[in-house]
Amino acid sequence: MTSTGAWDPGGYLRFAGERARPFADLVGRIGAREPRVVVDLGCGTGALTASLAARWPGALVTGIDSSPEMLAAAAAHAVPDRLRFALGDLRDWAPGGPVDVLVTNAALHWVPGHAGLLRRWAGHLAPGGWLALQVPGNWRAPTHTLLADLCRSPRWAAALAPAAPAPDAVLDPAGYLEVLSGAGLAVDAWETTYLHVLTGQDAVLGWVRSTVLRPVLALLEEDDAAELEAEYAAALRVAYPRREDGTTLLPFRRVFAVGVRSG
Repeated sequence: MTSTGAWDPGGYLRFAGERARPFADLVGRIGAREPRVVVDLGCGTGALTASLAARWPGALVTGIDSSPEMLAAAAAHAVPDRLRFALGDLRDWAPGGPVDVLVTNAALHWVPGHAGLLRRWAGHLAPGGWLALQVPGNWRAPTHTLLADLCRSPRWAAALAPAAPAPDAVLDPAGYLEVLSGAGLAVDAWETTYLHVLTGQDAVLGWVRSTVLRPVLALLEEDDAAELEAEYAAALRVAYPRREDGTTLLPFRRVFAVGVRSG
């Protein structure tokens, strides 16, 4: 197999500005004033987690991620007794006590059936505690449908059909509102489509290479991975043509929900 199954912090940070904006929009809806315990589940490179520590200087902020590569990058942001990072799987995570703010940004789409996780996490909130989530909502966009079609094509189905992106990987805003309100939270849920202006050759391929394409390539030997990527890149060029100025527009839908426990 190729080594592409590991997360690549450098590739992910190539679009750090575009990926940071939904996080800012998400935490901007959190009304906590002086939380003591803040957790970021799926913290990635830790840069956005560090912004939580800056916003709430009196809190102990903990970032959890399952990728050693991402945590190695996150270590640069650690601050003794203020901001720490730890290896962990979202599916198994449980806090040592009540949590005042729990954030999960662009992580839950990797966890099938995560509605049950959200209900469990809601139960860990302190009175007045906040749970905030953001997930990509572009599973029916060409970036994903083209890749799913390739994975299920005769050439690749034997190796890749189970890895095809699923159109129901996440809920819509109403779905998350139902889950969190059913767990006893007052909920604000919404969606936003960002229009990213990307530069460079095969810019959309560069975007997805560090996200939805990564686990697919991980299932292939190097030569096969290169063949599939070339076929996918050609399809993306048609779906997302470069403009006269050399840029490429990538509409990207994201789904948000923020819930607060009474108290």
